[in-house]
Amino acid sequence: MSERGSTVGQEVRGGLATFFTMAYIVVLNPLIIGTAKDADGQYLGDGAAPNLALVAAATALVAGLMTILMGVVANVPFALAAGLGLNAFVAFGIASQMSWEDAMGLVLLEGLIITVLVLTGFRTAVFHAIPAQLKTAISVGIGLFIALIGFVDAGFIRRIPDVANTTVPVELGIGGVLTSWPILVFAIGLLATAALVARRVRGAILIGIVGMTIVAIIVEAIAKAGGAIGPNGQPNPGGWRLNVPQWPSAVVDLPDFSLIGQVSPFGAFSRVSVILVVLLVFTLLITDFFDTMGTVVGVGGQAGLLRPDGTLPKTREILLVDSIAAAAGGAASTSSNTTYIESAAGVGEGARTGFASVVTGVLFLLATFLAPLVQIVPYEAAAPALVVVGFLMMTAVRDIDFGDYEISIPAFFTIVLMPFTYSIANGIGAGFIAYVLIKVVKGKAREIHPLLWVVAGLFVLYFARGAIEILTGVS
Repeated sequence: MSERGSTVGQEVRGGLATFFTMAYIVVLNPLIIGTAKDADGQYLGDGAAPNLALVAAATALVAGLMTILMGVVANVPFALAAGLGLNAFVAFGIASQMSWEDAMGLVLLEGLIITVLVLTGFRTAVFHAIPAQLKTAISVGIGLFIALIGFVDAGFIRRIPDVANTTVPVELGIGGVLTSWPILVFAIGLLATAALVARRVRGAILIGIVGMTIVAIIVEAIAKAGGAIGPNGQPNPGGWRLNVPQWPSAVVDLPDFSLIGQVSPFGAFSRVSVILVVLLVFTLLITDFFDTMGTVVGVGGQAGLLRPDGTLPKTREILLVDSIAAAAGGAASTSSNTTYIESAAGVGEGARTGFASVVTGVLFLLATFLAPLVQIVPYEAAAPALVVVGFLMMTAVRDIDFGDYEISIPAFFTIVLMPFTYSIANGIGAGFIAYVLIKVVKGKAREIHPLLWVVAGLFVLYFARGAIEILTGVS
């Protein structure tokens, strides 16, 4: 600590700051992966209904253990947890095509592959293969996708019923107007959270979730809006989505870690084609790759840990723990875990060593006992956080040169197709294909990294798989 100009007090404050700025993931991760059905119509844990406390406990457990491991092995103030964006891809892009066990098996495989790439030094080579601005576009697209999920989950944006005589696919609120108490709670929460973030308040996102959950409990006690499905089994458009906000019978409980081990590493191969499995794992790998590299360099620079040449001490150990965390997230069915940019909050409080990470990790482990609280949070109270996180991810768009069509057109396809097709893989694939095509048309094929040729070719097969199945008679 003294060598890095820190003290025990600074490290403890830093660990606390990091925890409170990223503790929202214990709520948001269950809301994303715990409420999505797999191809068999089951929720995580093989249940017919969401079990958010189950997912929350596993989320906090893996985040705690991996963050402590980062502190002990790499001695840096970096914290890890289930990655936003990655979990959305797992829920909507992978589990929708297979069972949850199969989907988490692919996450496990991705983590193991990245671990091997770190040990062989190949991870850096892959990092350099993808143009920097195309990496940025992936982050921006995921941000828009997450924001859209937040608006839809809260009911602020809704699909227009098929019976409506219109070609417009979505509308604002209920029938084009904002008329329900839950939507009002969402709108207030969005404005309040945005204001807190604009004022750079520590833990703004967590404060927003907790504050609006309390407001939702009060509103429900007075207005009696009820759930999205009424007592008679009929839809209630003005009701709360996911959970009716009421104080739980138990605030603290022994955590249930039964999700751990519910994984099938090779089950996906019996559900979808080998090409699709390769592309899904590759998409996970690419997203995890560049999110971590950007975070590590950015936070490391803020902490003053970078060498004069821009490299970070113990980079190999940092990336190794991050890779193990990705595999651990799959093994525990919490989605891939990755290093969090919110670690910068702890650095801002003076954290410079791994002791801060140990403090953050211990707090995550204690949070496993508070998992029942997740079941009182309605979408309308948590979704503002998704929208604001989406905004924060989208701010990187300023790094894309839209005057250079060689990169801006592929970046545009990457960004817009993620939310418009509800698929991260579709956006990445379209961007890679467009980048290779434009380079070839402009006579710059030699500038294309060999790896990009392979990836673009795989994505061509990915998009053409429907036609290939028809022509070959194989599905």
